[in-house]
Amino acid sequence: MSTLEIRDLHVSVETKEGPKPILRGVDLTIKSGETHAIMGPNGSGKSTLASALAGHPKYEVTSGTVTLDGEDVLAMSVDERARAGLFLAMQYPVEVPGVSVANFLRTAKTAISGEAPALRTWGKEVKGAMENLRIDSSFAERSVNEGFSGGEKKRHEILQMELFKPRFAVLDETDSGLDVDALRVVSEGVNRAKDTTDVGVLLITHYTRILRYIKPDFVHVFVDGRIAEEGGPELAERLEDEGYDRFLTTGATASA
Repeated sequence: MSTLEIRDLHVSVETKEGPKPILRGVDLTIKSGETHAIMGPNGSGKSTLASALAGHPKYEVTSGTVTLDGEDVLAMSVDERARAGLFLAMQYPVEVPGVSVANFLRTAKTAISGEAPALRTWGKEVKGAMENLRIDSSFAERSVNEGFSGGEKKRHEILQMELFKPRFAVLDETDSGLDVDALRVVSEGVNRAKDTTDVGVLLITHYTRILRYIKPDFVHVFVDGRIAEEGGPELAERLEDEGYDRFLTTGATASA
């Protein structure tokens, strides 16, 4: 069993006015097979956490630690984090003109595992995963995300998750912009990955609708760069009914 441990994490982002603190002391432990939902209002630091874990250069970790089975994640380069088993499904997947999906997937898989996958078995695995996610086979020859709809980009992210088999997957608002059918297909892909690899999942979302398909073991509410409350699936249901007003009111009172 693997463990991703975040301790007292503080993160700032560079702005025109100088460094701006975003995360203000986050503590979180995720183990293999667990699904943790991170919820909270806009600007609460949810996506900053995802970017900091992935090693985005825009975000500076000012204090705290992140370890994966005892290894210092913050000391790793972006590619070293991927090889160690960290995966990020981006909120806004980027386009990579001139690089086909097929070449990207095989090159990335080779870099992660240290050896090129056998062509015959790899081709069969890719084809099966694409069919499960209802991705047309013609997409394999298209440039990565170029001309893809929002839903197609998100399916491609989950395709990578299924094929790369990470130890921990950070899904940054994977449900944003998805219609009901695409949401179900994407969620089924995440659940397949969980069932077959025991991946730990950190699911960042504003809404509870994706949690009807991907059942969380733990729910954490982010407010002002901190975890304001933690609980089980019932906490997500409470947020659906009450929203975040009580947290924001408390935060405003505390900072006044």
